[in-house]
Amino acid sequence: MSDDAAVTFLTQEAYDRLTAELEHLSTTGREEIAKRIEAAREEGDLKENGGYHAAKDEQGKQEARIRTLQSLLKNAVVGEAPASNGVVEPGTVVTAIVAGDEEVFLLGSREIAAGGDLDVYSEASPLGSAIIGLKEGEKSSYTAPNGREIAVEVVKVETYSPS
Repeated sequence: MSDDAAVTFLTQEAYDRLTAELEHLSTTGREEIAKRIEAAREEGDLKENGGYHAAKDEQGKQEARIRTLQSLLKNAVVGEAPASNGVVEPGTVVTAIVAGDEEVFLLGSREIAAGGDLDVYSEASPLGSAIIGLKEGEKSSYTAPNGREIAVEVVKVETYSPS
């Protein structure tokens, strides 16, 4: 991972929740998985030991999550969501007409709205990149992964407030 990783806006609640998750995974989580690996290792032949391989796989996923959280928290800007001034920016809730359908979503990290029912798009996604910096009423387009050109119009930009 490079030092110029993208800065991510997080609410204080999201930052605290992610910090607690990182602390748990880095301590208790690592201890638990090490015990499971050791118990499975004691069962014998590692080539055909499904429990051992499952525990090692889980350990890899857990370590990847720890690295992701460390990077996210290191590059986070913590505070209140930016006050909406009608311009699309990370941490704002956007109402837009996307391919003819109205959508309401948060622009930013899905970690901000964890547990909420609001769709979240990264500012680095094709949609996010196409609308970042646009004002209400402005239009743009982006190329979808399937190669289709998608038209988008920003209808409304609001300040995000966690429910």
